[in-house]
Amino acid sequence: MSYLSLSTWSLHRLLGPLRWTAWDAEGERHIVNEQEQPENLTLLQLPAEAAKRGYAALEICHFHFPSTEPDYLNRLREAFQATGVRFDTLLLDYGDLTLNDSIRLTADLALIRAWIDAASLAGAKQIRIVAGERDGSDKTALAQSARHLRDLAAYANGKNVNVVTENFKALTATGEHCRELVTLTEPEVQWITDFGNFSGARKYEELEMILTHSVSVHAKAQYDDRGWPDRAEFERCLDRAIGSGFNGAYVLIYDGPGDMWEGLERIKTIVETRLRG
Repeated sequence: MSYLSLSTWSLHRLLGPLRWTAWDAEGERHIVNEQEQPENLTLLQLPAEAAKRGYAALEICHFHFPSTEPDYLNRLREAFQATGVRFDTLLLDYGDLTLNDSIRLTADLALIRAWIDAASLAGAKQIRIVAGERDGSDKTALAQSARHLRDLAAYANGKNVNVVTENFKALTATGEHCRELVTLTEPEVQWITDFGNFSGARKYEELEMILTHSVSVHAKAQYDDRGWPDRAEFERCLDRAIGSGFNGAYVLIYDGPGDMWEGLERIKTIVETRLRG
């Protein structure tokens, strides 16, 4: 049965500093660049707030974690358990499985495994890993990504975490390339379908190529300068998901202007109405 979930990206102006992972080429190491944001709500408080607002689950972006120490991750797990809200997905936004640079690739793979460990300790059901940043028309890149995704899925399975990827960044920028990667990684790896990451005349056809392989959809609308969604376009995406038989998490994504909770409520109403039929 489908249910409503919430991504922390939809609250990124409220949850404190954003901690962006970057590669220091000179030092051949990862660094974290911190972007200041107000902290009106802590990550530990978020599950209770989400429950109060009618969400069944959360997806947390890796750059919202103030710590990955075991004590903090255990406290986060307990915060979820206390509210009944599920920690569905840790969204890892960093890492390129298609790198040719062996030093950086080795470092990226180690970092991804460390985040799998963190997902396990925090009680996340799954971790979203970016498939890669080389063009998906490069068959060597597709094969390399698939190999690493399967290896990471095997590692994660030992930690009781599932691996998912997404139509996100260059390797999976088209429905055809996503479908090729599905063929190379199924059943070890599942998908997130993001409404906003395909565009153009074939957008809705491309969405259908991966919806049946997906455990969640990122229900992302197009917004005007007041933060109001293009309802007709958003409903067209929702109808494609519903029509495909998708039966998972509808993860609400709001990145428009103004109050983020108010923006979320506007798209939440549309999703709930559409799901009721």
